[in-house]
Amino acid sequence: MITYPWENPPAEGEAVTVAEGVVWMRLPLPMALDHVNVYALDDGDSWTVIDTGFASKRSRDIWQKLLSGPLAGKPVGRVIVTHHHPDHVGLAGWFIENGASLAMPRTGWLMARMLTMDVHEIPTYETIDFYAKSGMDADEFTRRKTDRPFNFADCVVPLPLGYTRLIDGGTITMGGRNWDIRMGDGHAPEHATFWSRDDNLVIGGDQLLPSISANLGVYPTEPEADPVTDWLTSCERFKPFARDDQLVLGGHKLPFTGLPERLDQMIENHHGALKRLLEHLSEPRSAGECFAPLFKRSIGPAEYGLALVEAVAHLNHLHQTGLASRTLNDDGAWVFQAKVA
Repeated sequence: MITYPWENPPAEGEAVTVAEGVVWMRLPLPMALDHVNVYALDDGDSWTVIDTGFASKRSRDIWQKLLSGPLAGKPVGRVIVTHHHPDHVGLAGWFIENGASLAMPRTGWLMARMLTMDVHEIPTYETIDFYAKSGMDADEFTRRKTDRPFNFADCVVPLPLGYTRLIDGGTITMGGRNWDIRMGDGHAPEHATFWSRDDNLVIGGDQLLPSISANLGVYPTEPEADPVTDWLTSCERFKPFARDDQLVLGGHKLPFTGLPERLDQMIENHHGALKRLLEHLSEPRSAGECFAPLFKRSIGPAEYGLALVEAVAHLNHLHQTGLASRTLNDDGAWVFQAKVA
């Protein structure tokens, strides 16, 4: 059974002790998912911080309040980033400017460094082509063709040249514990999770979340990707290590127990979505026409981009596993249709 030991998250600038030497904090995000969880582990004369939030004045101010208050005035000696998404890596470079070291997976480090340098005032040709082939809504397409796109550098401090690589199957010591490092995929390439050898703690980032599904998206950088297969494979690979008593500290929502059940839920959620999607593909449809069976709710402007890239991900999976065909229609969009058995 999935349970939540804490009913409420920490207030802004406050911290909740979730285990000896481990505190949970929250930072705000300017989006529908309006927060990210961050953690600090007591290393004696300094802290190891897991993930950092967006690079913004507000986030910096909150961190200063945390460092002078709940974190007892001790410095952050090390920052560990679970994956390269901006809400997790955004302020890592700021901490490093102030004396911390950095540890993260190689893929995440490379992606973050590349993306902070890849600044555009208008969308690239590849991005526009991706939108067209995804069957983006016409009004949304017209707007995005001329609007300044989101740039990673808008909310991520550049990372330094040097870092310590986290490796799947490796170990790390933090907070007075030894941890096994296990990488997941699907939400982000080479996403680090940490499993304590000494007690029941698991630090899951966005790979192990309760109650919500991590976004599995396909982007113009890799338009033929199949993150759904990567995600399902990761969930299956984690199952032998999951126990009911483990306290999972995720990147969003509340800490929880009941990881075996949650892994089964995450697997079944995507199998169910793929089944509904396949039924929807009785006629040829583009990604932009597939929101209803996947999400079972109305998608507004704020969620449109994430919904589109997740629809592409599930369609790519059906196509690449031989369950659906794919052709370009007269409008230049890929349309998918279920294959008749």
